[in-house]
Amino acid sequence: MSYTILLHPLAEKDFIDARSWYEERLAGLGVRFEEKIDVHLQLIRKSPLSFPKKRGTFREAKVHTFPYLIVYKFLAKKKTVLILAFHHTSRNPKNKFRR
Repeated sequence: MSYTILLHPLAEKDFIDARSWYEERLAGLGVRFEEKIDVHLQLIRKSPLSFPKKRGTFREAKVHTFPYLIVYKFLAKKKTVLILAFHHTSRNPKNKFRR
């Protein structure tokens, strides 16, 4: 079963900022970042319970190749996955749950 994915406005900003940062460093790197994120979003969409709970109902999916975590909540009754943050792993881990 495939679920609906919604992005929190701050998560959308996280993504846009990260993609822009990578693209400024090297042409095409932002596109590669976007592709990796998309692959992980598709995995989450198909099987949201396959990623571990980290705090309460928050779950995390580690993005391969890039130092990012996708932080989300699975809302089973609504058949929705709410993406709360694209969190860089070198930043304060407490901030990823403040949405």
